[in-house]
Amino acid sequence: MSPHRVGRFEVSTRTEQIRTAVGAAGLIAIGEPVLSALARWGNPDLAHRAVKSWARAARRLLKLEAEVTGLELVDPDQQYVVASLHEGFADALLLSLLPLKLRYLARDELFDEWPQLGRFLRSAQQVRVETTADRDAARQLITEAGRTFERGESLAIFPQGSILGIEVAIAKGAFRLARRFDRPLLPVVITGTHRVWEHPYSPTLRYGQRVSMQVLPPVPGSVAVASKDQISMEMKQAALAPGMAPVRRFDPERDGYWDGYSYEIDPEFPEIADLVERHRAGRSTPEIRP
Repeated sequence: MSPHRVGRFEVSTRTEQIRTAVGAAGLIAIGEPVLSALARWGNPDLAHRAVKSWARAARRLLKLEAEVTGLELVDPDQQYVVASLHEGFADALLLSLLPLKLRYLARDELFDEWPQLGRFLRSAQQVRVETTADRDAARQLITEAGRTFERGESLAIFPQGSILGIEVAIAKGAFRLARRFDRPLLPVVITGTHRVWEHPYSPTLRYGQRVSMQVLPPVPGSVAVASKDQISMEMKQAALAPGMAPVRRFDPERDGYWDGYSYEIDPEFPEIADLVERHRAGRSTPEIRP
């Protein structure tokens, strides 16, 4: 078996897989029973503190070298629509540093296709979003968002909808929710987290990775939709700025084209957009990805 590097150590592929399974599953397994008990007791404040404590322990276990800026822009007493760039599961470990009670919007496949993660998400009472783009799903999302704000919580959304890379466009959903509920939109730029666990491209759980989070100034909900393109550009520029941890880049020839998976390429990256467009125009059979 060929060796791979994890942190400063070289280990076999089999050892990597075991370490990943124990590490990723273990982090979730430790937190789920506590969150489940708190949910049964109906104490949301304790549950939020438990999630933050779990995330803090996970950051220490993974030895993340986190560089965080802009927290002074966040009002702890405000309820935001938090719109974050998305690179992987470790994003939540950084978002938990925000001085907010966060409720996350998570795709239905994370609840249904990942049994242990699904139990964790249910115990933490995160918001499930159905990937079927019908009116019932939209109404359910609006209802859950309203309940979140009524409880004094903020709603965290990954508006790219995928972890493919910086080139994936930011969708309007988070901006529309901010306008509908007149809550400020809080743009958050996260980079480097894809290296912690580069799922689904690698089974390796990496330790001691450098990651960055930059909070940008909040935008009033009333102008969020109209400002979407400008905000998206500012988020991408901040992610690519010197000093930030390296971003994940989407290479369709390496990563696949993910046919059947809904995503669009930001027109600011015309070469990748052209590759994807030409592939979609010429493909004849669906591509299967894990």
